[in-house]
Amino acid sequence: MKQFEETLYDAVSQQFRIDKLYFESKTDHQHLMIFHNAQLGRVMTLDGVVQTTEADEFIYHEMMTHVPVLAHGNAKRVLIIGGGDGGILREVCRHNIDHVMQVEIDQAVVDMAKQYLPNHSAGAFDDPRLDLVIADGMEFVRSTDRTYDIIIVDSTDPIGPGEVLFTEDFYAQAKRCLADGGVMVTQNGVPFFQPDELKNTHQRLQQRFRDARFYCAPIPTYYGGFMSLGWATDDRDLCKVSAEVLRGRLDQAAFSCRYYTPEIHAASFALPQYMRDILVN
Repeated sequence: MKQFEETLYDAVSQQFRIDKLYFESKTDHQHLMIFHNAQLGRVMTLDGVVQTTEADEFIYHEMMTHVPVLAHGNAKRVLIIGGGDGGILREVCRHNIDHVMQVEIDQAVVDMAKQYLPNHSAGAFDDPRLDLVIADGMEFVRSTDRTYDIIIVDSTDPIGPGEVLFTEDFYAQAKRCLADGGVMVTQNGVPFFQPDELKNTHQRLQQRFRDARFYCAPIPTYYGGFMSLGWATDDRDLCKVSAEVLRGRLDQAAFSCRYYTPEIHAASFALPQYMRDILVN
């Protein structure tokens, strides 16, 4: 039986059994593979790193989306950088927004996700509120004259095509695209094994935003414990919205979640001590 081995760090790797290979190709930007695993369902990898699985994608996508949108309370325009599998877009489109712009660098990721991971987007790529642009996220935020209430950076790790999305220049240009009272959230890896990513991002965001912090979620596929999600805004009150207020907003939105709850939302900003130590040392 074929195995996919993900070499995460110098001394740690994990294996996934490939029960059926759906697609494998070198795109213009990265090596893309989609296969089936009996435990996790369909799995997508980019450049040898697992990006998403059918079994637990809902945790990541709900927390990356509903935390900023419900904290904001009146988001109408959303920008997604990356997220070609469609999971973030699916969750964004559940809200009463007016417009969502998605900027994905690799058309092949979108095409293959539509074909082989249809449950991720669940038809969201056909939502009339969507503008999908195949472009570099850095170039988009540098050149656009539009502003957004929410920016969600659903990137790979800071290697390859995703590296530029962790730079000071990107954060500066992204802030320029945020409307007053807006918030940006980012994918920031697993701090237990990637402490420098957490620390570097914190230092860079602090230079641009009045409130730069992290919240976290446990995603089984991403080996190493809690994943950290970056939070950047000039509105210091957005991270303090009570569970009661969030419950009212979720009830008004009239949909249910598999992981997200208002109570988890509020609690997710309480970081484990080892993460707090990384941020101050």
